Amino acid sequence: MFDIIFDILVTVAFIWLFIKVIKVFFKITWGVAKIVAGILLVLALPALVLCLIFASGAVLLVPLALVAGAFGLVKLLS
Repeated sequence: MFDIIFDILVTVAFIWLFIKVIKVFFKITWGVAKIVAGILLVLALPALVLCLIFASGAVLLVPLALVAGAFGLVKLLS
């Protein structure tokens, strides 16, 4: 009789400990994910700003080139 009760208590204790370990693993994983996301944000944000500046500059160059071409054409024809 004592063996069955002891086995049940030990099983419950191991299940409780397993659940606690899983909770700790999730907390550690979430913390590491936040650290990695922060590092990626710090590294990627300047690259994003530079790409936006250069992409916007390239988009603005097309109308400027068209206006400059129109002025050149008007100067050439007059």
